[in-house]
Amino acid sequence: MPNDFSPTVYLLASKRNGTLYTGVTSDLIARLYHHRNGTFDGFTKQYAVKSLVWFEQHATMESAILREKRIKKWNRRWKLGLIEQSNPDWLDLAEDLGLPPLA
Repeated sequence: MPNDFSPTVYLLASKRNGTLYTGVTSDLIARLYHHRNGTFDGFTKQYAVKSLVWFEQHATMESAILREKRIKKWNRRWKLGLIEQSNPDWLDLAEDLGLPPLA
């Protein structure tokens, strides 16, 4: 289980092969709470992108931000491959981190 305060790059999905969102945070659990509960207006709320399908921790926020920027420039096929490599069933990894299942 990741340390809540580790710099983390993450991918959310609306469903398998659905809409994707790439983000970075220093507190993954808190950020997931905001995405899942629609606390902030924006892309993830508008498109119901709530399922954590991939994440990667980094030693520094600078390296996490650099990785996020690189992934955002990738084409969709590469992002899908990244998810499929470690999460072929597109499970909501947030449940493994102690968050309740999505309704």
